[in-house]
Amino acid sequence: MIRGKPRSLKWRLVLRIAVLQGIMLTLLIVLIFAVMLGIGVIPHQYEGGTMDVLADAATRDADGGLALKETPALARLRANVPDLWFIIRDKDGHRLEEGAVPAEFQPFAERLDNISDARFDRRIGEAEPPDVRVRWIDTAAGNVQIMSGTKGELSLLRILMQAPNFFVQAILPLTGLMALSTLFVTPWVVHGALRGLGHAAAAAERIDIDQRGLQLPADSVPREVLPLVRAVNDALSRLDRGYERHKRFLTDAAHELRTPLGHLRGELEVCLMRQRSVEDYRDAMESALDECSRLTMLIENLLFTARAERAGQALHRECFEATQACAWIIEQQAAQATKRSLVVTLQGDAVVDADPILFRQALINVLTNAIRHAAVGSEIGIGLKAAPDHVEIRVHNVGEAIPAQHLPYLFDRFYQADAARRRGSGQGTGLGLSIVAAIMEMHGGTVQIASTPAAGTTVTMRFPRLASAGREVPTVVASHAA
Repeated sequence: MIRGKPRSLKWRLVLRIAVLQGIMLTLLIVLIFAVMLGIGVIPHQYEGGTMDVLADAATRDADGGLALKETPALARLRANVPDLWFIIRDKDGHRLEEGAVPAEFQPFAERLDNISDARFDRRIGEAEPPDVRVRWIDTAAGNVQIMSGTKGELSLLRILMQAPNFFVQAILPLTGLMALSTLFVTPWVVHGALRGLGHAAAAAERIDIDQRGLQLPADSVPREVLPLVRAVNDALSRLDRGYERHKRFLTDAAHELRTPLGHLRGELEVCLMRQRSVEDYRDAMESALDECSRLTMLIENLLFTARAERAGQALHRECFEATQACAWIIEQQAAQATKRSLVVTLQGDAVVDADPILFRQALINVLTNAIRHAAVGSEIGIGLKAAPDHVEIRVHNVGEAIPAQHLPYLFDRFYQADAARRRGSGQGTGLGLSIVAAIMEMHGGTVQIASTPAAGTTVTMRFPRLASAGREVPTVVASHAA
């Protein structure tokens, strides 16, 4: 939910660019000034040092005449310039002089009434700085005319004091001018740069429950926004895949529930068509009981699969002897193995970090599949192997190899290699291996299945130890060799 009015990207860019331009302009001017100051260009060519000191010291005496305050700058000027001379006068006829005006400039000193602003030099041409400077200046004593030499030094303090005025009079207007140009240029630049986002937004508006599979166009969006568009497209792909899985799950669940219910209804209808013997009723009731058992197992598996998909599924992990758990499972499945003259062996020893109930569920499902598909009279081997970061459980059986085209789909719900989906004696619900994959994913582990005509079929489950459980990526792999 968006609170308040969204902030405009245009105005944020204009403001930030204007501030940046002002800062860069200020730094550039300061840098140029510092370089000129460092190499001596400004102190050597500055012609107002003496006049600045005199202007700052100018004042009025008790009678209203012109006077000079004894400032530290004036004292340094007198010490540094032994032949200091100057004339300070105002429009009322008050005059203050010190030192001897050089003879060549004496005629100009006598005609100051006719001079407003001037530079005089002994040399021909434009000198930097000139020997004499004449100016009218605003001082504490009022507007006065000063004629003096130019041997005074540049005052850094005066420069710093003039910096605010320079900023207001020079930098600020330039910054405003650049900001004004930015104001007109930025919308055009932003509109052109973000045109691809408009196409992406239009594509997003077409996405609907009935318009799946759409992706946001990524070919025309700016490179800086491309990661966001790709992330949205990846999220849309995951949602599409999840929706398809959910839809397929509902379809398969309805089919799986309809089959035993159809059998159950058929048996009951046959019994009610005419009078039957006690044995016929018994057979019908036993068949109905089998179908009820099948329905119960199917519903329990469906509930487990649904719970396993919930985010944050809680695991009750414990460290326990995998050998004892495997031996218990073998004992529970002994009756089914005996019916097919199978021998189940157990090798190895390990301590596993897992949820004990889910561990047994996964191994029971794998062992049940092995018993169902192993060759009559063969051996099923369960092997345990401890590694530094995981515990490996292998279940191997000898029998008909799984065709290669079925291997990628063995962990899908309701998938069975039998295309006819027969439900004869010994057939499962098609959820066993998908439950195994869900359990391994909940533990952060992996499950793999490999099947070859020569070596048989091997299912390998790897349970990570607690120290590394958070680092492994859940993986489901099926492999086949000829």
